Amino acid sequence: MWKLKIGDGEGQWLTTTNGHVGRQHWEFDAEAGTAEERAQVETMRQNFNKNRFRFKQSADLLMRMQLRKENPRGQIPLAIKVNEVVKITEETMTSTLRRAISYYSTIQAHDGHWPSESAGPLFFLPTLVMGLYISGSINAILSPEHQKEIKRYIYNHQNEDGGWGMHIEGHSTMFGSALNYVALRLLGEGLEDGDDMAVDRGRKWILDHGGAVGTPSWGKLWLTVLGVYEWDGCNPMPPEFWLLPKFFPIHLGKMLSYARLLYMPMSYLYGKRFVGPITGLIPSLRQEIYNEPYEEINWNRARNTFAKEDLYYPHPLVQDMLWGFLHHLTEPLLKRWPFSKLRDKALRTAIEHVHYEDMNSRYFGSACIAKMVSLVACWVEDPNSEAYKRHLARLPDYLWVAEDGMKMQTFGCQMWEAAFSIQAILSANLSEEYGPTLRKSHSFVKASQVCDNPSGDFRKMYRHISKGGWTFSTQDHGWQVSDCTADGLKVALLFSQMPQQLVGEKIETERLYDAVNLILSYQSSNGGFPAWEPKRSPRWVEKFNPAEFMEDTVIERDHVECTSSAIQALSLFKKLYTHRRKEIVRCIETGIKFIENNQESDGSWYGFWGVCYTYGTWFAVEGLVSNGKTYDNSPTLRKACDFLLSKQLPDGGWGESYLSNSNKVYTNLESNRSNLVQTSWALLSLISAGQGEIDPVPIHRGIRLLINSQMEDGNFPQQEITGAFMKNAVLQYASYRNIFPMWALGEYRRRFFKPSP
Repeated sequence: MWKLKIGDGEGQWLTTTNGHVGRQHWEFDAEAGTAEERAQVETMRQNFNKNRFRFKQSADLLMRMQLRKENPRGQIPLAIKVNEVVKITEETMTSTLRRAISYYSTIQAHDGHWPSESAGPLFFLPTLVMGLYISGSINAILSPEHQKEIKRYIYNHQNEDGGWGMHIEGHSTMFGSALNYVALRLLGEGLEDGDDMAVDRGRKWILDHGGAVGTPSWGKLWLTVLGVYEWDGCNPMPPEFWLLPKFFPIHLGKMLSYARLLYMPMSYLYGKRFVGPITGLIPSLRQEIYNEPYEEINWNRARNTFAKEDLYYPHPLVQDMLWGFLHHLTEPLLKRWPFSKLRDKALRTAIEHVHYEDMNSRYFGSACIAKMVSLVACWVEDPNSEAYKRHLARLPDYLWVAEDGMKMQTFGCQMWEAAFSIQAILSANLSEEYGPTLRKSHSFVKASQVCDNPSGDFRKMYRHISKGGWTFSTQDHGWQVSDCTADGLKVALLFSQMPQQLVGEKIETERLYDAVNLILSYQSSNGGFPAWEPKRSPRWVEKFNPAEFMEDTVIERDHVECTSSAIQALSLFKKLYTHRRKEIVRCIETGIKFIENNQESDGSWYGFWGVCYTYGTWFAVEGLVSNGKTYDNSPTLRKACDFLLSKQLPDGGWGESYLSNSNKVYTNLESNRSNLVQTSWALLSLISAGQGEIDPVPIHRGIRLLINSQMEDGNFPQQEITGAFMKNAVLQYASYRNIFPMWALGEYRRRFFKPSP
């Protein structure tokens, strides 16, 4: 059986800054588990496969089964159901909350975080397979059990038409189909393998939709490095960009960190024109995924050929002109002496940046996509290097096993979900009953704060300060995020006001000051907050976004979510401390204006990191309310309430499709289904905004849906994915289904059943 390991970091090639607190990875143990448990796991897998076209997202059943066995808890109250004519009582709310928190406490890890999946995109996992195949390590790193589960996952998420989407809920795309088809072939699958000739059906989808020449640019790079596409069919990624003076408006050092850390190793591979070993399978793949003979493909035309199913962000003319100039004029020149010396210098600079970022993130990188390109770049530079060995050692941190198979995560969401979980539990006013749970989570928060800035002359390496921050995942990852830092600060402050005998010692004041200093450093002139680093480039630079399947990938931009988190945390801090008070007051005032100025005409806000208008509206409302805005004094909040009420469904819930993110128009889920996470966001917004004092009936209806949806064990059902990024991609946060219903129920109980004076 597969077993989840927590906080375990053996081996000479792994380094850590905090004893691996928060680390989670899976290992296979053939002797683990009873016969009954192994049969139970197999039943879970069969059930997922049987229903895979109706329920695309796994429910993290393997992890939950393991942790609930390790963390047994006594009996919980019986489930209570309330129909339309039954009044919701405080007893009902308290019982429902105890059931929810008791269940959630059983799936907490011993180090205080809540392990969960953070996956969904289908272009993550194939890069692992391709990168290890290229470097010759696939069988050394991926055991037969690993490969079995990877193939299970790819087959489970093949669409009925034979293709694969960009993510598990999406329509088939060339990006998803070409990469997953190739991954299956590299793992030894033949055309006749898979249920109902699944591999051959995947190939047929690719050929029926124009062949792999239609893959977006990221896919073209991976196919090229593998040897089944040509560099002449890729738009340029010259490493010489790293040598441009910093005042140049289009400079890689000014890019969004996620993009910068990806194009660093990409530019290195492009500059070297590297192609992996041509094994016996490569010539066969060259014939399998194209509609014309490989040697007859017009690679120049292929540079800008993209399948219509993939094309979300068409290149503006100015971008195609730039790539054409670089491809036809600059690249031939840089291959000749003495200009080739410039290429050599650029390659040294690019790989220097790769190594710097790898070391400062303990070889996590910024996320899985950049990590795999960096792994290949380090192998290309020196197959026996320490850097490559450290990359291999960190791969287990990215892999997650569930009933649908083994998948690749972004990098984990340990701190992000822990901060939300803590706030949800505290909202219930039942802290005395869950002291051990809260104490462990407080310990995790304290152990996860980043205590130092990046090493050396970090500004020369285009890095921002990180001291005092919290990352999305663990301290070892090292990449501070504005909203993660804000929520980390917020929960640290909440814990500091609670009895130490219940939750442990409070965090040192200087560490709170460090967090505040970092948060204040992010704010833009318009009052908004970006995610990873302060904005460095004008908005027009985004026109050079080379990722045809996503939007807003090139530069930092301000987000309502990050702005709200920041001003919520600073508002609470201001009530307790005087550190930089004047700057905090000014920061909050401009942050409020940013939120108000970015409200849509219908009263909503666009959510960049979640689905979508429901998510953005929740953040905006909480940010405004935390700083004195009310239903009575804020037209903005009244409009927000009107928007949410207009989207409530007949069953009392809310349900928004990920299509809202990509189409930028609120879109209901198919068949007007409700989603409990989005229902909770809407309820939290309405409760905070004061709708309950105007007309509480819509809130009662939504709460009734949450109560009646709770499962017998206190859990809530897994439904559609509710995380998102870059306008056209989704991300699963497996703990959301517990966190947000619990939070909404807690706020309802606290607001509607206040203690008697």
